Amino acid sequence: MSFQNQLEKYAELAVKTGVNVQPGQTLVITASIHTAELIRLIVEKSYQEGAKHVYVDWQDEVCTRLKYDLAPDEAFEEFPLWKARGREEIAANGGAFLHVESQNPELLKGVDPKRIAAFSKAAGNAMKKLREYILSDRISWSIIAAPSPAWATKVFPDLDEKEAVERLWQAIFHATRVDTENPVEAWKQHSATLHEKMDFLNRKRFKKLHYRAPGTDLTVELPDGHIWSGGSSKNERGIWFNANIPTEEVFTSPLKNGTQGTVRSTKPLSYQGNLIEDFTLTFENGRVVDMHAKRGQETLKSLLELDEGARHLGEIALVPHDSPISNSNLIFFNTLFDENASNHLALGKAFSSCIEGGTSMSREELEQAGLNDSLTHVDFMIGSADMDIDGETADGRREPIFRKGNWAF
Repeated sequence: MSFQNQLEKYAELAVKTGVNVQPGQTLVITASIHTAELIRLIVEKSYQEGAKHVYVDWQDEVCTRLKYDLAPDEAFEEFPLWKARGREEIAANGGAFLHVESQNPELLKGVDPKRIAAFSKAAGNAMKKLREYILSDRISWSIIAAPSPAWATKVFPDLDEKEAVERLWQAIFHATRVDTENPVEAWKQHSATLHEKMDFLNRKRFKKLHYRAPGTDLTVELPDGHIWSGGSSKNERGIWFNANIPTEEVFTSPLKNGTQGTVRSTKPLSYQGNLIEDFTLTFENGRVVDMHAKRGQETLKSLLELDEGARHLGEIALVPHDSPISNSNLIFFNTLFDENASNHLALGKAFSSCIEGGTSMSREELEQAGLNDSLTHVDFMIGSADMDIDGETADGRREPIFRKGNWAF
């Protein structure tokens, strides 16, 4: 299959399976200038599906880095409200949002962490309402990826730039099932498999999960009425969409104050243009009370200090070690891919869709139900072939969920 043919299929997958564009709908795409060829195909296919408007918010890494290097400090304490309010209006009218990942994992290496933290906080506050639309699945949204030269050469450091980009494209096409005869149909079947795991866990109603692996001994309590999700989701208008392409996870949100013990990361975390590697977090009553990273300690510290909710978990996700991305034996230095090769957790905001009645609850009601709130939501990878996970029922019985990194049921 030619590259152009695969790119066409990828664009079709993003439009039909990712955001599932509907007639008369507005689509907002956020993407790097490196991805123009793909984005033009997505725009074309969106209009062919009946989209009314397709807006592209182009990003340029060079300009981003220039701002962090040269702009005054106060520039990072603001976020353009016209952008936030405009997106809120589109969301309120049933618009869809597609983000195309391609950023250099070390774009902001060497930048003052205080600048990065300040802008993260400003953006988090400005985009809070939009984030609530997204994390409650009220609207259709999706994240896909496309290579940039800097990202590709980070994944394949021994190759020249052109070959690295080609190899990363092929890895993305494989992980997203674009290299199959009918990717849209393959995704329907894949979602059905994830829904089977989700339904099993929802029937079990486990009270706690116990994680054991080298460097990890962690207990995570689940709130009453928690809901496991995975694969395709349905927005408030009843339209199916896939938030992540690729995805291999089944996930829920834990009880904010119910995590105890220590967990060790198993893959690098690219956060705000910096890498955090080989780190451990210790929790007491749901809160991170100690942390250490062999690389990126200051970046990890700035993440945890963003707000109080950044020290608590908002998501736990189960991903078998025997998955297409894991079996590629690649580290992508990109959370969209690396989280789908590994069990993972997320610091920050919980999903209101992961508790019964949550999408219609106020922020205060969600907090009373035991869910975490934060300006951020950052996934980090903890799974390995050595990880065992048990589920504990309300009467204290334990049942295997994972053994040696894979599903035990």
